[in-house]
Amino acid sequence: MSIRDAWRSARPTRLGDRGLDTRHRARQIFRRRIMMAALLALVVFAVLVWRAAFLQVDRHAHFSELAESNRTRTLVIPPERGRIFDDAGRVVADNIATFQVQITREDATNLKQELIILQEVLNLDDDTMSDLRERIRFGRSFDPMLVKSDLTPYEMAKIAQLQPWLPGVEIQSSLKRVYPYRQLLAHVVGYVGRINVADLKKINPDLYQGTQYIGKSGIERQYEDELHGKPGHKEVEVDALGRVVKVLNVVRPTPGKDIHLSLDVPLQGIAAATLGGFSGAVVVEDPETGAIKAMVSRPSFDPNLFVDGISQKNYQALLNDPERPLYDRAMAATYPPGSTIKPVMALAGLQAGILDPNKKFFAGPYFQIPGDAHHYRDWQKWGHGWVTLDDAITQSCDVYFYDLAFRLGIDKLHQFLTEFGLGAKTGIDLPGESTGLVPSREWKRKTKGQVWYPGETVIAGIGQGYMLTTILQLAQTTATLAESGKRYRPWLVKTNAAIEPPIVMNQPGYWQDVRHGMFDVVNGPKGTARRIAAPYLIAGKTGTAQVFTVAQNARYNAKDLAKKLHDHALFIGFAPYDDPKIAVAVIAEHGGSGAGTTAPMARKIMDYYLGYRANNPVKVELINHGD
Repeated sequence: MSIRDAWRSARPTRLGDRGLDTRHRARQIFRRRIMMAALLALVVFAVLVWRAAFLQVDRHAHFSELAESNRTRTLVIPPERGRIFDDAGRVVADNIATFQVQITREDATNLKQELIILQEVLNLDDDTMSDLRERIRFGRSFDPMLVKSDLTPYEMAKIAQLQPWLPGVEIQSSLKRVYPYRQLLAHVVGYVGRINVADLKKINPDLYQGTQYIGKSGIERQYEDELHGKPGHKEVEVDALGRVVKVLNVVRPTPGKDIHLSLDVPLQGIAAATLGGFSGAVVVEDPETGAIKAMVSRPSFDPNLFVDGISQKNYQALLNDPERPLYDRAMAATYPPGSTIKPVMALAGLQAGILDPNKKFFAGPYFQIPGDAHHYRDWQKWGHGWVTLDDAITQSCDVYFYDLAFRLGIDKLHQFLTEFGLGAKTGIDLPGESTGLVPSREWKRKTKGQVWYPGETVIAGIGQGYMLTTILQLAQTTATLAESGKRYRPWLVKTNAAIEPPIVMNQPGYWQDVRHGMFDVVNGPKGTARRIAAPYLIAGKTGTAQVFTVAQNARYNAKDLAKKLHDHALFIGFAPYDDPKIAVAVIAEHGGSGAGTTAPMARKIMDYYLGYRANNPVKVELINHGD
């Protein structure tokens, strides 16, 4: 047999063996795949069983809660804000029913589109929309955000018509803050405004659920925690369309507390009216308690503009007004006290033992520091001649007080005025009070990097130079003079009332020496305010605060100056002299003379307060409308 035949005869056998091996391996692979598929199916089945058990057992409570939430809802009930009253029960901050539209982010399916629709329907400007978007962005997704209040019937109808395209948008009844006396009490009562992004970062969101307003200034801000209240909630059952079908539970809100002020609205109206066309301020205090009976800053503004968000146009008009109506001239503005500080200077001299109230002093036309050529002139061109302490206060003798301040020195002067309460906040229950300034060597070195000069002490003696006070501070000072050293913290809400440490003089008679000088200012033949002598006895002190410095060899002449360069006119006073019931401080910016301008204003205020109203009739119906 040849090799080729042998190969041919052997070939089929080898092919058969190879086929058998292939089929065997295929069966093995198939069996393995079957086993793997079965194992995979078993694993999947086990996972499904485990998941079903987890959902039905472990997560039962969670899904039950979700199912329940689809059937029930919790609605926030905002609290009613406390009202504010004057001392006779007149409402000065009230709430009125209104309708508002609000949007909840988590319920809005297309927030961007819904805001576009709302802007068009409600005619909202871009600034309002920008503020709304910021509040939505920084607020909690489930908290409704105010879009607009005071809806008109047309706006309500339009939103109701578009409701299918506005999920998350709701119309709600609400209470809106109103201020019936408008400009008359704006700086004291203040106003509420919409909660903004800055507010959201500071407040407890749980306490402000459903609330759109927060106190921004004045009493509204100072007593925000008391006025605000605490929200409640209502749990309701709803149908598939979200309509309430049943009330399940109600937790009523806690209304805010009402606030009663010491202010008297008619007196506030009289005080505002006396200023006439002047920018300025009036503060009236009860010297026996510290209660503030009137606190006026003019010009003023209507706080109702701010409640729903003031327009950019109106806000810019207020900011750019050269008369600065937003500025509180009663306690934020500071002014040189001028000659109204002289009674306190006299007390400082008496306490230091460098003044004898009965000793006569020759007051020429000017004062001169030894070795210095500069003349510190008196307002009286030829001087006052021989004067006592009483005469110096009565006639407002500058030279007398130049000399006193120079001998006293800035250190003792600073110490006494500080003990008297000047240069510090009075502690009144209002935000935004200024401290004023009682200058010192240390103050000048720190703020200006300069030494103190004797001439600066001299002019401090008549309330000029660096010295600054608020009108509220002058009212408290006047009350302290009226009460011969007894001091009370000024207050608007009685819970803030407090007795301050008294001013104790080495000799109690010093008070009478100074008070009698103030008595003669009004009742003496040479008193600077003798023209306001009344059927009752007034004690007071006129003052003039320079707006600019007159050159050494020139004389002040208002006729030659623009109105804005005229002196400020001031007056402080109390009455009746023997049993003080009222202390008043008044400033009229660029009013010129305290004797001719602000003293008559104070007299009118005292007339009304003390019951001499035949001399000073008031149209109460105008005050009741904020005019």
